[in-house]
Amino acid sequence: MRKKIWRMLALFLGIILLAACGRSREPKDGEEYVYCLSTDGMNLIKQVCSWSSENPLGEVDNILDAMKNPEQSVDCKSAIPSDVEVIDFTLEDGRLDLHFNEAYRKMQKTEELLCRAAVVQSLTQIADVNLVKFYVGDETLTRSDGTEVGYMREEDFLQNAGASLHSYQEASLKLYYVNASGDKLVSETMKVRYNSNMSIEKVIVEQLIKGPRSKEMQAAIPSETKLLGISVRDGICYVNFNEGFLSPNYSIDPTVALSSLANSIIEGGTANQVQIAVNGDTNVLFQDVVDLSKPIERNLDVVEENN
Repeated sequence: MRKKIWRMLALFLGIILLAACGRSREPKDGEEYVYCLSTDGMNLIKQVCSWSSENPLGEVDNILDAMKNPEQSVDCKSAIPSDVEVIDFTLEDGRLDLHFNEAYRKMQKTEELLCRAAVVQSLTQIADVNLVKFYVGDETLTRSDGTEVGYMREEDFLQNAGASLHSYQEASLKLYYVNASGDKLVSETMKVRYNSNMSIEKVIVEQLIKGPRSKEMQAAIPSETKLLGISVRDGICYVNFNEGFLSPNYSIDPTVALSSLANSIIEGGTANQVQIAVNGDTNVLFQDVVDLSKPIERNLDVVEENN
């Protein structure tokens, strides 16, 4: 009887060890990885994978191959369906164009979104890839309403690996950036998915810090800026930055720079004024010119005409 119990215990431990060996682990800092799909088809999971190559095109090829053929695991599977194939791709000036076969159109909405998110977030790890655009054959991928999806970047999928798809929502944002001359605002519209627990104002500010897609625009907020906090009360959006926000950029008019922030938040959020603080202090002169002690309102006078 005792021997039988020991045999059952050994078998049980063996099953546990086998399952553990077959699970994906979270990549350590500096480790390469690709995104795969959880077995329930609802989450994205990082799977450790070596994809480096001597050139960017080789890295694209290696990542796509790794995504189609992930290591065997009990908790994830390929995010790209078996019948969906990349039949061609080109890379120029950081813009990667992927051409899929017709099977891409057969995916269900949730499946397609997760596949797209996995591919874009995996490929934009490559230093030479900044934007990714999907085609089916030679036709640009479009949404259900017929609008073109266009170029995508990692930030367009503001979901953490392992988070449920249903806790995210989609928004179309009109963001104001600065023109090449630094004296006017121009707008850029983008669609983003974000966690429903995150305020739309926070999404807007984070996108402004990351900067525009177009090379003809420039970010008004310095890249070293960190968002320390953001909230909306009584119609005022309170934004708290670190000292990086004060980094000088003499090529941009200070009033235009602040209007980029105020116009974008008021356009897409629920506030009608924006109060800026730096490390919690509003007694600040932005670029030694503009007093931040009072809330800022929308300023359409600095927006380029015909924009």
